[in-house]
Amino acid sequence: MDPRIDALARALASRAMESLHQSTIFTPGISSIPVTGKVFGEEEIYAATIASAEFWLTSGHFAEEFERNLARYVGMRGCLMVNSGSSANLLALSALTSSKLGERALKPGDEVITVAAGFPTTVTPIIQNRLIPVYVDVDLPTYVANLDSLESSIGPKTRAIMMAHTLGNPFELSRVMELARKHSLWVIEDSCDALGGTYNGKNLGSFGDLSTLSFYPAHHITTGEGGAVLIKNSLLKTIVESFRDWGRDCWCAPGCDNTCFKRYNWSLGTLPFGYDHKYIYSHLGYNLKSGDIQAAIGLEQLKRIGLFVEKRRHNWNRLKEALSGLEEFIILPEATEGANPSWFGFAITIRDGIPFSRDAIVKKLNDLGIGTRLLFGGNLLRQPAFLGTPQRVYSDLRVTDLIASQSFWVGVWPGLTDSMVDFMADSIIQMFKST
Repeated sequence: MDPRIDALARALASRAMESLHQSTIFTPGISSIPVTGKVFGEEEIYAATIASAEFWLTSGHFAEEFERNLARYVGMRGCLMVNSGSSANLLALSALTSSKLGERALKPGDEVITVAAGFPTTVTPIIQNRLIPVYVDVDLPTYVANLDSLESSIGPKTRAIMMAHTLGNPFELSRVMELARKHSLWVIEDSCDALGGTYNGKNLGSFGDLSTLSFYPAHHITTGEGGAVLIKNSLLKTIVESFRDWGRDCWCAPGCDNTCFKRYNWSLGTLPFGYDHKYIYSHLGYNLKSGDIQAAIGLEQLKRIGLFVEKRRHNWNRLKEALSGLEEFIILPEATEGANPSWFGFAITIRDGIPFSRDAIVKKLNDLGIGTRLLFGGNLLRQPAFLGTPQRVYSDLRVTDLIASQSFWVGVWPGLTDSMVDFMADSIIQMFKST
């Protein structure tokens, strides 16, 4: 690298942090406490500047390094960076419909077990691929799938399980993977809210056949817009890459030709022999790649993941301890047995019989500058987009409905200080103690 460019990039990063990204003093009741946010420094700005100066823009050497490092960190064989966590979910599920999987390929009408208490783009890929989502209820206080219901919901057309680790808390992976082996089911872990968490000492995202991550600014590391699919075997990696890259059969990296050494010697479909392999398409795919600038940022963010996870756990535990005296009013969250989550948020469910509603509490907190969120779509089956969609509902989703009407969550992201966490806790306590 030209040393002058290096010096300019470092100077720009330093000046940007000084002039644009100074931290402010927190004043309780006046300053806002965002429910999520990003933590970064000069290193990320420097990396983005260097990648911009190279001006490759699309996926290149930064993306390749980021994919390698991320796969190594999570403990999966392969990783492909994409433009969002939602795209990652679409690619992971779509890959399982590939004819290259033979008899194990998912076909229209096959069933995929999931939950309705979550984010829509965990479920929409199932519907978009003409498969049938099978909805099971969740448990409190873990907010993850009820495993007895899940096991009972498995039928002759069930072929896969696709669920998220809710707010970073994993579903019971030992039983899920046991059921998957017993019934020959594919498993996709939506780990978009869970990077850095573990189950029985093993990283979340390393259990399923495929797992997904999001790098939106709200998540555990950020690249702005971005995501990844992590893959357990080489065949699935080839298929996911094809779906990501327009559906092409060719696996050449951008700017490369003839990686297979037989570019003009293929005979596929009913194309004439020798048709240029770079323009042969084996899947109905998309262009969902990310770029090198995002990957350069991601490489620096990944170096911080240990500190990020530690701070998320610290903030979550501080809230749990502070709010422990309110259990007559609220249901406090708990980790799944055997889990050590990298928490995305701190969930609170209002108990029945409390004299004011979840919505009233959320309004008061927001009036104090304390950011809140509902548990994403609540009950997705009550959302306008899901009315009338293909489905099989197992049981009455009673807990899911309770979450939709009585649950919310507050932030635990690494940018929160102890004084911010304490103000959140004190504000919640005062609301309930004043009743």
